Amino acid sequence: MSITGIKGMNDILPQSVATWQFLEQQARAIFSVYGFEEIRVPVVEKTELFCRSIGETTDIVEKEMYSFTDRNDLSLTLRPEGTAPVMRAFIEHRLHNRDALNKLYYLGPMFRYERPQKGRYRQFHQIGAEVIGLDDPRIDAQVLAMLSHYFDAVGISAVSLQINSLGCPKCRPGYRQQLIDFLSQRLDSLCDDCRRRYGSNPLRVLDCKATGCRQATEQAPSVLDHLCPECNDHFSRLQQHLTELQVPYSINPRMVRGLDYYTKTTFEMVTGALGAQNAVAAGGRYDGLIAQLGGPDLPGIGFAMGVERLALLLGEDAIASPSPDLFIAALGEAAARQAFIWLHQLQRAGLQADMDFSGKSLKAQMRRADKLGSRFTLVLGDDELASGQAQLKRMADGQQSPIELDQLTTQLRAALDAAAAASL
Repeated sequence: MSITGIKGMNDILPQSVATWQFLEQQARAIFSVYGFEEIRVPVVEKTELFCRSIGETTDIVEKEMYSFTDRNDLSLTLRPEGTAPVMRAFIEHRLHNRDALNKLYYLGPMFRYERPQKGRYRQFHQIGAEVIGLDDPRIDAQVLAMLSHYFDAVGISAVSLQINSLGCPKCRPGYRQQLIDFLSQRLDSLCDDCRRRYGSNPLRVLDCKATGCRQATEQAPSVLDHLCPECNDHFSRLQQHLTELQVPYSINPRMVRGLDYYTKTTFEMVTGALGAQNAVAAGGRYDGLIAQLGGPDLPGIGFAMGVERLALLLGEDAIASPSPDLFIAALGEAAARQAFIWLHQLQRAGLQADMDFSGKSLKAQMRRADKLGSRFTLVLGDDELASGQAQLKRMADGQQSPIELDQLTTQLRAALDAAAAASL
């Protein structure tokens, strides 16, 4: 019996990779414009890191983490999210000494044991960004402007930005108690999970998708009515800056985050195209997290995007794999030997080239060139080798032009440039 992959951990096949590369390349290009630098952290961290940062009563820590004990009896966990590992690296390597403001981004796999469904898997991939060092609503607005810029650049328009404020340690406890009192009168209407956690993590009840929980919390008190003056001013200024930057948004007072470290600004980019899993990107401010993990008392804000969901919205085959610049159709042993040498020279020069290695007929080789989407083909036989000249065929319209074989690289590059200019 053949060995199959693990449920919820998917292969990314060649026909989809070009889309993933496009999404990642656009992130690198756009984030760098805003002054972000890439950071790479391990996929395995000490379990304590996530218990302290995410929160002991969150679904992730309670039910979804892939944790194990190594040979030294150390509890380790495959990272379920990216912010905590980045903060651990920030603290450990004292990056705050390098600059008062740090802008970092990351790409890579995360792991959560949950029921696989459309756009949500047990190994999933995120593109994330973090800004550490300033508690200024202009920073929040710039992060959201960058996120909006990214979605425009990759061509995903079926999303909208929703924002909220969760307050801070000064104002949230009062709201939290009011919410607990409200929920305690409606326990019979809540699902088992919400009944279990309403006393320890009541905000999560507002985010529950169960019909009974949504109906029971329709009249729940709003966190926005309980913000302290500082948080209220911060949220008002954020809205002002988003308006100035012409970043469209709406306020969703029911939006909470599943992680305990969030304060003040929270946000999601949502879509109706993926069913119940409507968040494509999400994040917020976490001003107390770094100090909580043993680092300096510095504010921060960040977000993460699910690459699988981005690819679904864009269409996994939306970006075609690169096509060869030239396919050499060689006839005969001498031509195949010389074609192989020229193939190597073209590739060393940065041109994408291909040829047949199985001795197929000219007709079969031309079909192969067409299937690969080659821009040009070159038929090479004994006559062409003897004369030092061949016909370069442009596959888009069948037009042929003579080419000197000893200048193949130079003349092919000129033909590609001419074709590109004609298409403008």
